[in-house]
Amino acid sequence: MPNRLAREKSPYLLQHANNPVDWYPWGDEAFQKAKREDKPVFLSIGYSTCHWCHVMERESFENEALARVLNEHYVAIKVDREERPDVDRIYMLFVQLSTGSGGWPMSVFLTPDRKPFYGGTYFPPENRWGRPGFRTILESLARSWRDDRDRVVESSAQVLEQLRQHSEIAAEAAGPAGKEVLDTAYLSFRRSFDSKLGGFGASPKFPRPSVLNFLLRYGVIQKEEDAIRMVTVTLTEMAKGGMKDQLGGGFHRYSVDERWFVPHFEKMLYDQAQLAMSYLEAYQVTRDENFAEVAREILAYVQRDLMHPGGAFYSAEDADSVIDPQHPHEKGEGAFYIWTWTELVDLLGMRDATIFAARYGVEQRGNVDEDPHGEFTGRNILYQAMTLEQVAQRYETTVGEVQASLNRSSETLLKRRSNRVRPHLDDKVLTGWNAQMISAFAKAAQVLNDPAYGEVARRAIDFLHTHLWREKENLLLRRFRDGEAAVDGFLDDYALLVLALLDLYETTFDPADFHWAVTLAQLATERFGDPQNGGFFSTVAGQGDLVLRLKDDYDGAEPSGNSVITLALLRLSRMSGDESFREAAEKTLSAFASRLRTQGTAVPQMLVAYGVAWAKPMEIVLAGPVLDHRMTEMLASIHARFLPNAVVMRAGEAPQTMPALNGAATAYVCENYACNQPVISALELEKLLPAGPDSLQ
Repeated sequence: MPNRLAREKSPYLLQHANNPVDWYPWGDEAFQKAKREDKPVFLSIGYSTCHWCHVMERESFENEALARVLNEHYVAIKVDREERPDVDRIYMLFVQLSTGSGGWPMSVFLTPDRKPFYGGTYFPPENRWGRPGFRTILESLARSWRDDRDRVVESSAQVLEQLRQHSEIAAEAAGPAGKEVLDTAYLSFRRSFDSKLGGFGASPKFPRPSVLNFLLRYGVIQKEEDAIRMVTVTLTEMAKGGMKDQLGGGFHRYSVDERWFVPHFEKMLYDQAQLAMSYLEAYQVTRDENFAEVAREILAYVQRDLMHPGGAFYSAEDADSVIDPQHPHEKGEGAFYIWTWTELVDLLGMRDATIFAARYGVEQRGNVDEDPHGEFTGRNILYQAMTLEQVAQRYETTVGEVQASLNRSSETLLKRRSNRVRPHLDDKVLTGWNAQMISAFAKAAQVLNDPAYGEVARRAIDFLHTHLWREKENLLLRRFRDGEAAVDGFLDDYALLVLALLDLYETTFDPADFHWAVTLAQLATERFGDPQNGGFFSTVAGQGDLVLRLKDDYDGAEPSGNSVITLALLRLSRMSGDESFREAAEKTLSAFASRLRTQGTAVPQMLVAYGVAWAKPMEIVLAGPVLDHRMTEMLASIHARFLPNAVVMRAGEAPQTMPALNGAATAYVCENYACNQPVISALELEKLLPAGPDSLQ
C-alpha cells in the first residue's frame, strides 16, 4: 500500500510513495503525531535526480526490517529540497556546522518542536567504512530519546540558539566595505585557480558560474587579463570534458576528477541557465565562436529535452538511468550517455567509428580507469581528446572531411541514444530556476542577434504569469506540476524573476515586463526585507513551520537571494529613478560588509552587485520607432559589447522621456548622471560606447 506521499505532487516524494517507511510530507500532521506519540522526528531531505538519494532509498527505505525500526521509534518526514529550500537551508546549516560538511540525501533527527539534535547525509544501512550504519544510528538515538530525554532536549535548544547567533546579519555602522574587497577576492581566486585544467581547487570540480561572473567583470573593468583568462580557460576545459554532453549538449552537475572527465551525470536546469550566460558573456568579451557554439548547444538541449508544452522549463534529468531495458529496475550512473567500442563500429562503420573514437577518446577496452563501483567497465565517456586538426593529421585527411564524418556519426548516435530508456525527468516547473533560464534565452537573443531565442523567453514568462502569479493577491508561487501551482515564492523566486523580466525588457522593450519587475521588487522589499538591520530574509515573517528565519548569502551552485535582489534593485533604481531601491541595495551591501571583506570568495555574485554599486552609472536610452532598421543596428552595436554596468531603456518608461530627433531612431548615452549629445546611427553610437565598462571610480 502506498504511504501518504502518494497524494503529493513532488516527483521526489512520489518516488518514495511505495516505501514501507510510513512517510509524512512536511507539515503539522507529522509534528502533531510526534508530540502525541512522544517520538522524535526523522527528517530526510533530497531531490528526485540525486544519485545518493536513490542509493539510500534502495538500501534503507525499501528495507522492510529498517522500515520497521524507523516506524516504531520515529515519525518519518520526506522533503523535496527544490520545493522547500527554506526547510533545507535551516537543517543544512545545522549539518554543516555540526559535521563540517553537507549534501544530499540529508538525514536529520528533530524533537517534535522541530529542533535538530543529530544529523548527517548518506548513511549506509549497516556499519561500514568506519562509519555507523543507519540501523545503529536509529537504535542508538531511540535509546537516548527514551533514557536521556532531558539532555537531548537541552542540546537541541542550545543548537538552535547557536544557529540563530551564527545566522544573524546586520548592517555595520561603518557602512559598506571598501573597493579593495574586489581585489582581495580576485587574488584569492587566482591562488586557487588550476591554470592548466581550469576551475578552482582540486577534485571534485563544480561549475560555479557566479565566480565566472565576478572574474569576467573584474577583468574587463580593471583591465586584468589574468581574470579573463581564468574564465576562458575554465569554460574551454569544461566544454572539452565529459561533464559536457558531447552529443546532446548541456552540462552534467559536476566532475568527480580534476580534468572535467568523469561527471556526476544529473543535468540541472539552473546549471544550463547559468552556464549559457557564462558562455555568452565570454563570447561578448573574446568574440571566440567556440563559446557561442557551446551556448547554442546548451539552449538546444533545453528546448529539446526540458521544455514544458506550455513554454516553461522542467527542473532536471537524473544521474541514474536503465542499463538494460530487459531489466528496467536496474540502473547505473550515466548509463544513458556511455558507449562501447563495439556499439560505435556497429552503428557507424569502421572508418567513421575510428574518426569518432579519436576525436572523443573512445577506447576498445573503455576509457575510465578509476571506476570504484564498476559502472563504466568496457564503456566510454565522450570527451574531446583531440582537435579536428589532430584527427585530420592522424588519418591523412582534411578538417572538412573529419567534420563531415563527425556530423554523420553524431546524428546517428544521438538518434540511437534517443531510443534508450531516458533518465528520469523531474517535470516540475520552479519559478526561480525558470527565471534563470529566461535570462539566458533573453541574453542569447541579444548577443547572438537571434529573435527566436527571445520568443522562447517570452513564452516562458507568459507561462509563469499565467500559472504562478496570483495578481489579485500580489502573490508569486514557486512550483507548478500536474496542473497545480503551490508553495509561496521565496526571496530567490522574486529576485530571479525581477532580473529575468529586466533582461527580457532590454531585449524586446515590452513595458509590461518592466512594470511587473517593479511590482515584484516592491513586494520582495516589503515581504523579505529587514529595514532595521539591512539585507533580506529568505522567507516571509511569521512562517510558523520554521524554527529560524535566515538571510542566505552563499553563492554556490545557485546565486543567493540576497546577491540577486541586490543586483536587481541596483538595476531597477537606475531604470526607474526610484531611490528606495538603491537605498535597500546599499543597506544590504552594508549588512554583508564583513562577509565581503573576510569571505569574498563565498559571495562572488554579491561582489558583482558590489561592483555595480561602485561603478559609474551608464544608461542608454533609445527613442523612436522600434522596427526602424537604424534602431536594430544600434541595438546590435550595444549587444555586441560586454557592458555589465549599463542599463538599456526605451524612452517613455519613467523617468526616461527623451525625444526622438525628427521622429528617427535616436540613442542617448548617459554616464555618471550626464548625457552625451543624442545620436541617430550605429556608427555614431559606437563612438560613445566603450569596449568595456569604465573603470571604477
